[in-house]
Amino acid sequence: MAQPEVLFDYTGHLPECPTWSDAEQALYWADILEYEIHRYDTQSGEHRVLQFPEEVGCFSLREKGGFIVALRSAIWLSDSRGLLVRKICDNPSNPQLARFNDGGTDRDGRFYAGTFWGPGDYNGALLVRVDNQLKPKVIQCDIRGANGLAFSADKKWMYTSDTPNGVIYRTPLDEQGEPGKREPFRHFSAGEGIPDGAAIDEEGCYWSAMFDGWRVARFSPEGEQLEEYRLPVRCPTMVCFGGADMKTLFITTTRENMSAEEVRQYPLSGAIFTLPVAVAGMKKLPFIGS
Repeated sequence: MAQPEVLFDYTGHLPECPTWSDAEQALYWADILEYEIHRYDTQSGEHRVLQFPEEVGCFSLREKGGFIVALRSAIWLSDSRGLLVRKICDNPSNPQLARFNDGGTDRDGRFYAGTFWGPGDYNGALLVRVDNQLKPKVIQCDIRGANGLAFSADKKWMYTSDTPNGVIYRTPLDEQGEPGKREPFRHFSAGEGIPDGAAIDEEGCYWSAMFDGWRVARFSPEGEQLEEYRLPVRCPTMVCFGGADMKTLFITTTRENMSAEEVRQYPLSGAIFTLPVAVAGMKKLPFIGS
């Protein structure tokens, strides 16, 4: 079985939202707590860091260049240098208590961003969508920590996870992409880890970074675990597919809230790993917005 390897000599604080650019053969990701978006060119090895004024919960590359980025207080359009050029909407959660977290695009190039309820005392987070005309809409609530966003190739299902509650959901979508009633896809017990960021492969299987679980797991469309890959760090945060053949899994990990002793014992916490896999992943669409 293939083993995960470190992408390059880098460890972050809370790396998230890995995003592959097929045109550039480059990997982008956010470090939420450092207010950064990173870019790593897999051919030249160039590593570039863009600084933002607030935590970068998630982002997507834009069809017209630059990013759509969910900062703590608002969702913005930015140019390729990270300069904010247009605010789309304020954070519909309370930004003092809930920052943006996981997000990405659907099969129509619309942007989704979920929030994470900081106090952790109830399900106060939500999921918002920005459509192709830059119109925002809250589409799901009753979430404690939004994660695991992914869409089936046939546009019939949206997958999400609620990390603190240890559950993956799937939500049926109609022909316009509007969500129906979400349903549990898989629950997790103590010791398994809890589902964080995710991606879908060409066979419709769902790959989840199992936070606090030392592993990445692959689930069938029916929720059965088919494979798992162990990691040398406790907390993977998200996965995405990339590479020339889309058969490389990129895995972000974190060292947030870890003691100095744990970081000393597991110094690769916060690194980005690569894993060759047998099946290609679905490509992420850029944000398509007017």
